[in-house]
Amino acid sequence: MFRRVVRQSKFRHVFGQAVKNDQCYDDIRVSRVTWDSSFCAVNPKFVAIIVEASGGGAFLVLPLHKTGRIDKAYPTVCGHTGPVLDIDWCPHNDHVIASGSEDCTVMVWQVPENGLTSSMSEPVVVLEGHSKRVGIVTWHPTARNVLLSAGCDNLIIIWNVGTGEAMISLDDMHPDVIFSVSWSRNGSLICTACKDKKVRVIDPRNQQITAEKDKAHEGARPMRAIFLADGNVFTTGFSRMSERQLALWNPKNMDEPITVHEMDTSNGVLLPFYDPDTNVVYLCGKGDSSIRYFEITDEAPYVHYLNTFSSKEPQRGMGYMPKRGLDVNKCEIARFYKLHERKCEPIIMTVPRKSDLFQDDLYPDTAGPDCALEAEEWFEGKNGDPILISLKHGYIPGKNRDLKVIKKNLYTNPSLIPFSCPKCHMPSDSHTASTYSPGSLPVSAPLILHRKLPRTVAIYQPKQACHQRSNSSSQME
Repeated sequence: MFRRVVRQSKFRHVFGQAVKNDQCYDDIRVSRVTWDSSFCAVNPKFVAIIVEASGGGAFLVLPLHKTGRIDKAYPTVCGHTGPVLDIDWCPHNDHVIASGSEDCTVMVWQVPENGLTSSMSEPVVVLEGHSKRVGIVTWHPTARNVLLSAGCDNLIIIWNVGTGEAMISLDDMHPDVIFSVSWSRNGSLICTACKDKKVRVIDPRNQQITAEKDKAHEGARPMRAIFLADGNVFTTGFSRMSERQLALWNPKNMDEPITVHEMDTSNGVLLPFYDPDTNVVYLCGKGDSSIRYFEITDEAPYVHYLNTFSSKEPQRGMGYMPKRGLDVNKCEIARFYKLHERKCEPIIMTVPRKSDLFQDDLYPDTAGPDCALEAEEWFEGKNGDPILISLKHGYIPGKNRDLKVIKKNLYTNPSLIPFSCPKCHMPSDSHTASTYSPGSLPVSAPLILHRKLPRTVAIYQPKQACHQRSNSSSQME
């Protein structure tokens, strides 16, 4: 009987190639903050990179075509007062990005159609609810305007960005720092990896832990956990002997892993990037100079090593392009944006094919930019699978609608809206908000909306002199 020695796979010959120097983004001061996030987020229009900034936190947003040397005076998104730790593009709007920072806030920004022309310091909405730094932000995969944030206060908050409200707070499930959070394919569950060495599968709307595994990886260094398309959980971590491991788990029975692989003894945290269309996982270690990729199947050993892309320079972070941003004419199945100390270098993964025709086996229908649910529907308990699109004729981006934030309970009772002086930010006795009815506010008066849980504060800025000036003049007399 003939026994096949080499496993058949269309991804066996995937190879990676870095682009030429003139197609890199040069002279970028990548952030040096000690946090194990990817520091980079990419979509079909922009690449965002967390950078060093004096006096606060900032990140660059560059149109994909703006390669070459980036001027030091290039505008940044710079509204945070502490270093930015994580950024994530909205999957349903290529101009909306969320950022989490050491200043304990989450901010949501809308980037202009052609990119930044001046530095942006005013976000669309500020989400305040964490008491310590916010290290993880991730958007819901299928519901519009649903954003998850996790902070070093061991708290997970799920926000309705459209109203600026914290809808769900998971505050008693993690006794220690949360290393990673991942949504399931339809966004009904999340899985988390925690410093207490537990991997948890959580139903956020019912606020219940549906499955958990203690000591998924026995090493003390950070773990990562992501959901796969079939509902299984893929984890990376360290063994007791500090060897890097990867493992596959079935949430219905987490007593034993489906499989565990020992890799090497490097100490860099492995960041997993998953393609649900091809079931390929790419592992990028922080401080490594290589990207390993594996195919996940239903047959033993379940996680099959494919190949390794190696380079000379270590990576400070990594961005991963969604499938709809790839060039299908070149059989490109993944594109990474590797962060060096002073530049960002795209790396293209391709499957060699002789034919120039569309390869439908490499490009099954993939998740498109349309959302399956509105935020209110998801919070009410509905679920929706991603709305798929074909890449046969390439991805043509549509027009993105503006992100509109409608604050709830604003002006329901004007006498209860506290007013603070815009210059000294102290409560004013000389002119209170109750003096003005909502209809009598002058049109020219600017309003600044601040989200401070559990209520919304509206600060009215009158044109007249503030009480700070009048107080100082009375002191002079």
